[in-house]
Amino acid sequence: MKLMQVNETLSVSGQINEQDLEALAAEGIQLVVCNRPDGESAEQPEFSALQQAAERLGLEIIDMPFKSGEMQQEHIAAFTDIIKSDKKVHAYCRTGNRSFCLYAAVHASTGAPEAEIMAKAKEVGFDVTAVVSPYYSESKVNSQDNVVDLKTSAKPSYNVAIVGAGSGGIAAAASILKRNSKLRVAVIDPATEHFYQPGWTMVGGGVFDAATTRRSMQSLIPRGVTWLQQSVVGFAPKDNEIELDNGDRVHYSQLIVAPGLSLDWAGVKGLAESLGKNGVTSNYSYQHAPYTWELVHKTKQGKAIFTQPPMPIKCAGAPQKALYLSCDHWRRARVLKDIDVNFFNAGGVLFGVPDYVPALQSYIDKYEAKVHYSHNLQEIDGENKVAHFKKAGGEGEDEIISQEFDMIHVCPPQRAPKFVADSELADAGGWLEVDQFSLQHKRFDNVWGLGDVMNTPNAKTMAAVRKQVPVVAQNLVDSLAGRDIHCAYDGYGSCPLTVERGKIVLAEFGYGGKIIPTFPTWMLQGKKPTRRAWALKKDILPGIYWGAMLKGREWLASSEELEKARA
Repeated sequence: MKLMQVNETLSVSGQINEQDLEALAAEGIQLVVCNRPDGESAEQPEFSALQQAAERLGLEIIDMPFKSGEMQQEHIAAFTDIIKSDKKVHAYCRTGNRSFCLYAAVHASTGAPEAEIMAKAKEVGFDVTAVVSPYYSESKVNSQDNVVDLKTSAKPSYNVAIVGAGSGGIAAAASILKRNSKLRVAVIDPATEHFYQPGWTMVGGGVFDAATTRRSMQSLIPRGVTWLQQSVVGFAPKDNEIELDNGDRVHYSQLIVAPGLSLDWAGVKGLAESLGKNGVTSNYSYQHAPYTWELVHKTKQGKAIFTQPPMPIKCAGAPQKALYLSCDHWRRARVLKDIDVNFFNAGGVLFGVPDYVPALQSYIDKYEAKVHYSHNLQEIDGENKVAHFKKAGGEGEDEIISQEFDMIHVCPPQRAPKFVADSELADAGGWLEVDQFSLQHKRFDNVWGLGDVMNTPNAKTMAAVRKQVPVVAQNLVDSLAGRDIHCAYDGYGSCPLTVERGKIVLAEFGYGGKIIPTFPTWMLQGKKPTRRAWALKKDILPGIYWGAMLKGREWLASSEELEKARA
């Protein structure tokens, strides 16, 4: 609960829960007013449950709900009586918007100075011009009922708005508030669940249970952050506004764009219809990663295909990880000799950083997998178990190659989210256009990027986000305070390549393929497979993710100096 103190006797906030009622009672609140109808979102506590909790605490609670933009004169009249009661009052709705609108309308209707109301609105983070202005205009009175024509939709305004509640968005919100707890921060994302996606490779390899990679979004939103559970449909960066799918607009001083990327399942004909059956699977899906392990476990012979689309993709090593863990299982089960393993790669190299290729190639050889470069998956016929690839020709001529399969693991093509690609914030390719070091937008100084959505030339991994968050958090806070920004991201990314169960090649590198090891070489031997790296991936990193990174703890994530990075 982010409490906004309006005056000595009134505070407002977004949705509260039973624990918040205890805190309000401890603060001396006597009366709680609910301005939110039940059922607006799945995680919303019902008013009856809060009413019972309030009664146990000796709090008076009143239900005065209305939908956004539908405030009526009766609400204003009732709230006027509440304010005049001399009780210490707390009002809440989804974000605090509707409750503050009531306050603004009450005071405007009693003739309070407009400038005074607008100053208070700015202080707590709302733009109530549309609510207040009619009371001070010459045409304010409606001739039929002698009341003001109500304009009841206020525009929320935040110091920082973050689009996307993935690893970058949540971690950035926590890190920003650790630097300045007084900032008004909103995270915008419609999802009800949050996933630890790096764990899905392990799910597909029979190491993790899928449920361990999932938690409720509500449980992860940092305390003091407003969660707007809506989809973003557009940006108006010249007006510092975000457009939501319900028609609302959110105003910001600083914006972080961190929605990740979109998996284009429809980019391969027949893929979406075939997933999860007929031997077609993908570790890029929470729903289907368990099916990968099911297929691997029951396959004893036949043809297994693993695919990789053109870059950029999130975690460029993931398509290979699926191959290696599958082959290792078949080797241990002594059936590998009866399985024809094929890796169809749209690119021209096994891995983009040459230092790690020898170790990976040794496992390709060990598993006797056939690698087919410049082959891009075009279509899957699930019923007949046939995959069709476009093979790039040496003279610009392409050829369609058809391959039968018993199982196929597909990495789908990937792109920037449409609402980013279609906006002023995108580059020619549709990705968020930022400076690769400062992560500041190249044309809008109060816009920042995080994670997979950016056009930076780094590996799109969770480890990259972990190093990007402190850069954006510090630069943004400095920018808000009028200070020069000085932090730089060095392109760091990490790809724990699971070459067999119990061993990993820990690839760590930055811009230009520069090797950037986190630990001394003797510990993890990054260019060779080690059991220590496996333990790091399996046992340590998930805990760091949930318990540190998403809490704003920036362990081993120091940034470079911007001036030095650009030199």
